[in-house]
Amino acid sequence: MFKFLIRHLLIVLFFSGVTEAASEKLKVVTTVAPITNIVLNIGGDRIDLHGIVPEGTNSHTFEPAPSDIKYLAGADLLIFNGLHLEVPTEKLAKASMKPDSRRLKLGDHTISKKEWRFDFSFPESEGSPNPHLWLNVAHAMRYAELVRDALVTLDPENKGFYEQRTSTYLARLRQLDEAAEKVIASIPEKNRKLVTYHDSWAYFCPRYGCTVIGAIQPSSFSDPPPKEMARLIDQLRAEKVPAIFGSEVFPSKILNQIGREAGVEFISTLRDDDLPGSASAPEHSYIGMMLENLRTMANTLGGRSDQLEGIDPRNLK
Repeated sequence: MFKFLIRHLLIVLFFSGVTEAASEKLKVVTTVAPITNIVLNIGGDRIDLHGIVPEGTNSHTFEPAPSDIKYLAGADLLIFNGLHLEVPTEKLAKASMKPDSRRLKLGDHTISKKEWRFDFSFPESEGSPNPHLWLNVAHAMRYAELVRDALVTLDPENKGFYEQRTSTYLARLRQLDEAAEKVIASIPEKNRKLVTYHDSWAYFCPRYGCTVIGAIQPSSFSDPPPKEMARLIDQLRAEKVPAIFGSEVFPSKILNQIGREAGVEFISTLRDDDLPGSASAPEHSYIGMMLENLRTMANTLGGRSDQLEGIDPRNLK
């Protein structure tokens, strides 16, 4: 009986220790899926990670659910894009997070205000810049470094773990960045033009050598009025672009109509913050998303995508 009690006590102590160790993991909350995935690749199993913006959701209009309060209240670190993308989430975080918790705005620590870009979907008159920095892989690399530094500051015991994973992940991102430049360069110069529904590519094109010549969705995130549609159709005919690109997150029936009237192909599968495949698929990652986007652009605009072969989209283990 005594041996049984001792054994039982040891078992209880063991699992109590496991539970306590698990609870000591750094609790990290993130927003959009690409950022969540970057953090996952840096933090691995040493952090308790929760992304609060569901994939396929309009992140510009996303309002946190009441159930998100518990995640923010328990978080040690909130990592989000900033640049006015997640204003409701930031307000809720300020009201509900612990006094000693930390908030990291990746975008605000990646570019200066002089580098903000404004466009049809994000007009300067409204004061909020285009926030889609992560579609420029060089900026995503900076995001990874910022994540590493924040995790090391809050969890110095795992410094070596975070630094090693960041080094490995940055090597993949450099490979992706170099390949992206070659893919866009393979597209005939006259076709290196993007007309998109939602203007997500303001930081992508200057990096890789293409031009955003138009966006269909206005700053109100509604469909454009008939007058604007007519102007876009005239622009598409004049520019002689091969295709207009829709978005997985912003489906719009008018794109088919605009494409038909302008005589250009409509491609609906560009992604700016919706990762491809199921959650368990190897391509369900930030790198996988960018590889799919680059293949779509190359195949549609007359370029080559063979430069992307050998780039591993899988998350680090």
